[in-house]
Amino acid sequence: MDTNFKALWRVRGSLVASALAAALVLAATALTSPETDEIVISRGELIEIGDRFRLPDLLVSTGARLREVGTTNRTTRADYAAAIGPRTAFILKVHPSNFRVEGFTAAVPVPELAGLGPPVVFDIGSGLLVPHPLLPGEPDAATALRDGAALVTASGDKLLGGPQAGLLLGRAGLVRTLTRHPLARALRVDKLTLAALEATLAGPVPPVAAALAADPASVFKRAERVVARLASAGLDAQVAAAKAAVGGGGAPGVELDSAAVSLPESLAVPLRRGEPAVVGRLEQGRLLLDLRSVSPDDDARLVDAVTTAGGRALS
Repeated sequence: MDTNFKALWRVRGSLVASALAAALVLAATALTSPETDEIVISRGELIEIGDRFRLPDLLVSTGARLREVGTTNRTTRADYAAAIGPRTAFILKVHPSNFRVEGFTAAVPVPELAGLGPPVVFDIGSGLLVPHPLLPGEPDAATALRDGAALVTASGDKLLGGPQAGLLLGRAGLVRTLTRHPLARALRVDKLTLAALEATLAGPVPPVAAALAADPASVFKRAERVVARLASAGLDAQVAAAKAAVGGGGAPGVELDSAAVSLPESLAVPLRRGEPAVVGRLEQGRLLLDLRSVSPDDDARLVDAVTTAGGRALS
C-alpha cells in the first residue's frame, strides 16, 4: 500500500472525519454561508446508500440549499452553467458507488466542472486513492484532484479496506477552512482510528486489496486442492468457475473471474453456525465458497470447517 500512502499525503491538504457522511456534513457546513448557501448537484446524483440514508436529506440538514440540475439519466455542462449564480457555494459531484444507470445517459467530468468557476467537491465514495487496473470505471482521489477537483471526499473502508472514516483531500486553503470550523472537532476521529488508517495505508496489504489482486489461475488451483482434500474425506465437493463481485459499496456491476468450492446447499446453515463461521452464496441449488475472498493462509482452516460441518450434517 506504499503507493496509496504516498498518494494520500502528497496532496496539499488532508483531513480525516469520523465517516464519509461526516466529511460531507463538514464540507457542506464549512463551505456555505448565509450569502452563498447553494450547492449545485445533478438530480442523477441525489443518491441513497442504504438503510434509508439519503444524501439530499443530509445536505439540507446543514442549512444548505440544493440547486438540482439535469435529469435522473442526463446532466450536461450547460445545466450546471445555467444554475451557477451569486449564491453558489460549490458544485457537488457524487459517484453512485452502489448502483449504475445504463443506456441513454450523460454526466459531466470533473475537468469540465472545474472550468465553470465555483469549487468542485467530488464525493468518490468508495475510497480508491489511485487508479486500479481492474476498476477502470471507478473514480480515484489522485485523478480527481489532478483533474481540478478542489476537494475529494472518500470512505476509509470499502475499497480502501481500512477503518470507518471520511477522508477529505484537496486544496490546502480549503482543507484549512474545514479544519478550523468548530464542527470539525465534533466529527474528528480518535487515535485508534488514525492508527488503523495508517496501518491500512503503510502496513501489510489489507484483505480487500489482496482479494482484488488475486490471480484467477492461482485461485482456481487453490480450489482444486481444497476440493481434492474434501473429496478424500467423502464430501460432495466440486470446483466451479465463478464471478466475484467487488461489493462493499464499490464498483457496481464489475465482475471478477474467480473459482469457488461448490458444496451441497444443506451445508450452508452448519457452516454459518460453525467455528469459524463460513458464509457462502447459493446458486442453482449449490453452496459456493468463492476463494478470491479467502486468504490462502486460511485454506486449511476452510477444509477443516467444511469437514466438520459435513459431519454434523450427516449426523
